[in-house]
Amino acid sequence: MSSPHQSLQRTEAVARRALLEVQEYDVRLDLAADDHTFGSVTTIRFHSAGGPTWVDLKPISVHEVRLNGSAVDVDLLDRGRLPIHTVAGDNELVVDAVMPFRNDGEGLHRSLDPADGQSYVYGMMFMDAAPSVFACFDQPDLKAPYTLHVRAPESWTVVANAPGSSPEPGQWEFERSQPLSTYFVTLVAGPYHVISEEHDGIPLGLLSRASIAGALDADADELFTMTKQCFDEFHRLFGIRYPFGKYDQAFVPEFNAGAMENPGCVTFRDPLVFTSRVTRGMRIQRATTVAHEMAHQWFGNLVTPQWWDDLWLNESFAEYMGNRVTADVTEYSDAWVENAYARRQWGLVADMAPTTHPVAGNGAVDASAALQDFDGISYAKGSSVLKQLNASLGDDVFLAGVVDHFTRHRFGNATMHDLFGSWERAGAADLSSFTDNWLRTAGADTLVLDREAGVVRRTPPAAHPADRSHTFRVSVATDGAWDTRSITVTGPETPFEVDGDAVVLDPYEDTWALVRPDAETVTQLKTLLPDVKDEALRAGIWNNVRSAFHDVAIAPADVVDLVVASPPVESTEDTNRRLGAWLLRDVVPLAPAGSLERIHVAALTKMAALPAGSEFQLSGFRMAIATATDPAELRGWLAATPDGIDLDLDLRWRILVRLAGLGATDSQELLAALDAEPTAVSRVQHMRALVALPTEEAKAHAWSVFTGDLDVPNYELEAAGVGMWRGGQEELTEPYVARYFDELPATVAVRSGWVLADATTFFFPLTSLSEDTLARARGLAADESLDPAVRRRLADEADELSRRLAIRATYPLS
Repeated sequence: MSSPHQSLQRTEAVARRALLEVQEYDVRLDLAADDHTFGSVTTIRFHSAGGPTWVDLKPISVHEVRLNGSAVDVDLLDRGRLPIHTVAGDNELVVDAVMPFRNDGEGLHRSLDPADGQSYVYGMMFMDAAPSVFACFDQPDLKAPYTLHVRAPESWTVVANAPGSSPEPGQWEFERSQPLSTYFVTLVAGPYHVISEEHDGIPLGLLSRASIAGALDADADELFTMTKQCFDEFHRLFGIRYPFGKYDQAFVPEFNAGAMENPGCVTFRDPLVFTSRVTRGMRIQRATTVAHEMAHQWFGNLVTPQWWDDLWLNESFAEYMGNRVTADVTEYSDAWVENAYARRQWGLVADMAPTTHPVAGNGAVDASAALQDFDGISYAKGSSVLKQLNASLGDDVFLAGVVDHFTRHRFGNATMHDLFGSWERAGAADLSSFTDNWLRTAGADTLVLDREAGVVRRTPPAAHPADRSHTFRVSVATDGAWDTRSITVTGPETPFEVDGDAVVLDPYEDTWALVRPDAETVTQLKTLLPDVKDEALRAGIWNNVRSAFHDVAIAPADVVDLVVASPPVESTEDTNRRLGAWLLRDVVPLAPAGSLERIHVAALTKMAALPAGSEFQLSGFRMAIATATDPAELRGWLAATPDGIDLDLDLRWRILVRLAGLGATDSQELLAALDAEPTAVSRVQHMRALVALPTEEAKAHAWSVFTGDLDVPNYELEAAGVGMWRGGQEELTEPYVARYFDELPATVAVRSGWVLADATTFFFPLTSLSEDTLARARGLAADESLDPAVRRRLADEADELSRRLAIRATYPLS
């Protein structure tokens, strides 16, 4: 089943760009009309060479459309496109429509805060959601300035890309913005709590929901300090001042991504306002996200990709600069270590999948195809490659090329060729070989030590061979002492004298490759790992182990032994990219009986050995909760937590979710917990716990979310899917395996864009480790009538499942 909207083809975008020059947008939005829809009147002034084209529009209804004063037949609107016939010269198009508030994190998302019953709105126009807010020519290379006028309830505050004011209650007028691509336009509206400061002539703002105002106040000093430090460093590096006037950072509810770099009004997911105690890892993640979005103000906003297949330039550059600047000028000098835990495997797993793609020049034929490449390759791999390029060129040439790029294309659009031309003008040699091998060829080389032969072997992926040279550091342990040396690997075999007990290739991520430890190193690490004090080396060791597991080259039992020897409490945040979640989701189900209990004891032992109140103690406690199998122990923690740990809302729900998975609570207790503290966090965690219960009713409830019979916001959609599939509950979930494949195609009728693809992943039958499930997944992924985003996610999930099955076959438990 295909999407109800047409995806913009690249050929169409090129033709429309040749026809039109957009001069300005004037957008009037009435957000006070009702809770479900809003009025949208768009005036577009543009120059045309003359001839037919279309305007992008995804309304609930249309009052009137007039082109140059003449009515346009609105019945011609088809799948988000309204045909118009322009005249040569200046044109004016006026579209008066009613648009939908959405709850999927796109367009104008409207959210009801359960803590106080107040509504909040924010705009997310990426990648093709703008036409559900205002009529537009929706492609990145038709930039224009915007003037917004917004009517809102009188108690609301409204901010947008440009500075604004409220001349009368409920009415907001905004200055004309700098030229923006449609996907950068935003507004944030509601009874937001606002904190204001100024730095170096730049007005700064922080916004959050009123119910978490206290948490934002507590974090404001850190957030403002980081923002100021990053502005100073970006100004020093680029010599080009921030070009968009004021800089608001709005923490908004139910945001799909980590953040969005809208010029002048960056939006973040509001769990980044910490209402419960968090680990240092989460604070670093927030800091690097702040710096990442600030880097975008130059790379992405000041100069924007001409077409979506250069989106990697936005994200790779911001990923590299965000981590670099965070490490260099903020209190989080260990940002690169955190990046190793959080991002490295995300990129490597994507690069090893059958859906891998080049970093650059993907040839995305349409916007939907480009969106599917918005992944760990575009972020983590691209960042790694740029970091390698910087090391090769040197900072002077690298930055000089970037500044030349910004200067030549200021407020315009550019391509990868433009950027590489700037680097070559700045003094780089011919970069074509680098581009071909690292950016235009998909896949990662595999690097392994052949201890017996005394060589490091490089194996390019068979489907994507490339002539890559790798220069990286190697850490060698001899009698418990670690030494670091360098190696350059150029051919299939490179001599490397092995004179140590453990050898860890590329622990500091100097190159991009799939790196696996040899068997002797794995054995030695069971003794050595607890004493490794170099945090970057520890992260590198774990990435080596994770890559080997993904590549079916290390036994689950060995991974568990390493965990028990030295529990990886450095990375327990709630995402599948982190070590804690990876262990529970991927490793433990394939490991010998008793592994979960061994990890639990190790976590408790580690926690007890850590200073009370330390961040690692908190991480250890999280791991202990997630691995607990005794309800009485969990109930004991609800009554009294270990010294140094307070039972805050986050920990209370972690315990309740675990009790639910064990069948040691019920829906009444969970509802009582929600009613006792009805926050946005509680609402999501209540869903996660409710569907984790080992009952038919719980699984049916989750399934009603998947099918769309029960309409919930995006965060609850994720909680329902992730919470549903629990190990040990296969008897209850087995009927839903076939239903997943039968009913997935129809979900295109109830959701679109970001969450359509995400729901495919969230509800995939993760616990059904069978060849039949794999065959069903591969078969449906091959169905060309299926939505491309769904097919892509299915193919990735099938690859993951095939690897789990291969691990089980290679390392049988008996």
